[in-house]
This record gives sequence, C-alpha cells and structure tokens, in this order.
Amino acid sequence: MTHNKLKLNDDKTEALITPARRISNCLPLPDSLTVGNSTVCFSQSAKYLGVTLDMHLTMTAHVVNLIRTANFELRRINSIRHYLSVQATKTLVSAFVLSRLDYCNSLLSGCPQYLLNRLQKVQNNAARLILKASKTDYITPLLRT
Repeated sequence: MTHNKLKLNDDKTEALITPARRISNCLPLPDSLTVGNSTVCFSQSAKYLGVTLDMHLTMTAHVVNLIRTANFELRRINSIRHYLSVQATKTLVSAFVLSRLDYCNSLLSGCPQYLLNRLQKVQNNAARLILKASKTDYITPLLRT
C-alpha cells in the first residue's frame, strides 16, 4: 500500500470475519488486524454498497436497516399525502420506498420467512398510503391496484 501511495483511513475502515460455525465454537476470534501502522478492528456488521452484512450472514441487520429507512420515508410522504394526487404519491413511494426494497433483493434468497414477512408489511403499508386505505382493509386488492 505504501508503494502505491495508499493509506488506510482508521476512522472509516472496518473488517468483518465470517467464520464457519464449527470453527467459531472452538477457536476464539481475533479482535483486530494490524496492517502496516494501522490497526483495523473487527465489527459485528459492515456496510458495503448499501447492504449491511453481519458476521453470520443472516441478513437480519440489512432487513432491519431497510425497514427502518423505508418506514421513515413512508412517514415523510404521509405528512404531505393530503397535498398529493394518487399518481404523485405512487411516484414518490416508488422512488423512495420500493426502489430500496428492490435493491439487492436477490441477496435475500433463502432468508427466513419472518424477515420476508417484515418486508411484506412495508410493501403493504406503501400500498395503503398510496390508496388512502385503512389498516382494516384487505390488502390483496390494494396490492393488485
């Protein structure tokens, strides 16, 4: 790295170890790694290209962050919903919420059903927001619309 005039930014550098289950139960994992004069600490999760990976690769951290962000955007759109038409609301929800749900969704293949159900609730809330439906309305016709 010195030869190529590269330097680690200690504040922004994080590393993640994803050990095999049989190894992690037997051997203690190191706390840090020294690269040159810098020490890089291992963390429980790391964000890369907008995807949060945890050390067990369960995608739980990614889904939790995705739901938090999507619900925040839905609340923001809901605060101005009475000024918007259905088409304008659909455009905003598609741009700010559904695009986040679609990004890297192939990584969620094989995830537990409870995580996928939580993401489905976000999509259901988006449909209710667009069509001004209540929580007691059936969701299937709303999703088709």
